[in-house]
Amino acid sequence: MQRSVMWFRRDLRLSDNPALLAAGADGDEVVPLFVVDPTFSSSGAVRLAYLHDVLSALDDSIRSVSGAGLVIRHGDPTAVVPAIAHELDAAAVFVSRDYSPYGRRRDLAVADALRGSGRELRGIGSPYAVAPGGVTKGDGTPYAVFTPFSRVWRKVGWDAPFPHPDDAFRWRGAGTAVDAEPMPSRPEPGIELPSAGEEAAQRRWQSFIETPGAADGTLRSSVEAYDDLRDRPALTGTSHLSPDLKWGTIHPRTLLADLDATGDGGRGHTVFSSELAWRDFYADVLFQRPHTAWENLNTKYDAMVVDTDAAARERFARWCRGETGFGIVDAGMRQLAATGWMHNRVRMIVASFLVKDLHLPWQWGARWFMRHLIDGDLASNNHGWQWAAGTGTDAAPYFRVFNPTTQQQRYDPSGEYVARWVAEAVEPMLDHAAERDEALRRLDAVTSASRRSDGAAPT
Repeated sequence: MQRSVMWFRRDLRLSDNPALLAAGADGDEVVPLFVVDPTFSSSGAVRLAYLHDVLSALDDSIRSVSGAGLVIRHGDPTAVVPAIAHELDAAAVFVSRDYSPYGRRRDLAVADALRGSGRELRGIGSPYAVAPGGVTKGDGTPYAVFTPFSRVWRKVGWDAPFPHPDDAFRWRGAGTAVDAEPMPSRPEPGIELPSAGEEAAQRRWQSFIETPGAADGTLRSSVEAYDDLRDRPALTGTSHLSPDLKWGTIHPRTLLADLDATGDGGRGHTVFSSELAWRDFYADVLFQRPHTAWENLNTKYDAMVVDTDAAARERFARWCRGETGFGIVDAGMRQLAATGWMHNRVRMIVASFLVKDLHLPWQWGARWFMRHLIDGDLASNNHGWQWAAGTGTDAAPYFRVFNPTTQQQRYDPSGEYVARWVAEAVEPMLDHAAERDEALRRLDAVTSASRRSDGAAPT
């Protein structure tokens, strides 16, 4: 009997999974595998607990159709995957391609090890509507600014969703001998996590796209009202699908196809699909320039003076605790601590505050987010931070500085969001106007030095 291995990673679903379908396309018996990588230990407890819940849901789904569940192995995938392929005499291991810096290195090593025993690693599809590298300028070079990227992204387009495995699909039988290892332990997240898995993701999406009666009291669906509500953190104006996209319990092409199928939803549909384009854009930037995971895309800003002394550490601690005295900043940080999630508009505000008001390295904030977010994703998180810092993928100059007071007045005019998370009054820890001037002074020092190095006369 021919066997293949389906190695699940960031595609923890059965529907719309081309790698899974390819694994069973020749009538092979498919063994579903998940490897608990030691590198997972660097993730926060919240994300690891949610991953445990997603894996449990996937295991249940596979058991319901095969009688045998997900095969769990613990260890370095470069050793574990070739070993199980040998153990099962599987000719091929199928995966959804991983474009992250670590994932690419890991998969090259796994492919080399498999090749040494006459087997192969076959990458089919990706976690993105358009895989990284698929959107380029006319001369083949990558984009570093979103708007032109998004125009070409829409022209390139994406596949229609793939079907669910049918009754002819051959899963490994319950009697197939495979050494069992336990599901990864579930750390205590300290918070209530959202429901996890493919069915939960579909429920969230269907509610967002179909349910009449948006948060603004109209009879529009939430997606139709998305452009009007998405920046209002007190309202339920976003899909909350970011953890599902992170772990692949739903694929973006499913969302895009459903948007098309529901007809002209107006600007809400367009703006929501643009958020999926941002996700693809950040993945593409990281793929093309892997060093930008933790380094500035715009290297000119490597010379920007940031504070890292003991006083800076104390300011960072106050930011982490949500004790800055600026309501919308503190509300965002406390929402993150209490739920593992933060509204996207507020993410931008708290990021700007850390970089432009506190003058701290954006990497400090990015690491804090990755430790506490359920949806922590290296490309989206770290390039979002660079956007806020003005050092990355943004055509706007560095001198954009969010005023947390006016941002709160504009996006939480009733104060409902802030009141939900911040009960007490805290004296502001700084004068925003003065710190804005300091941020611009530091910017001027960098730009002046850059002009001199380019040979321009100082002004």
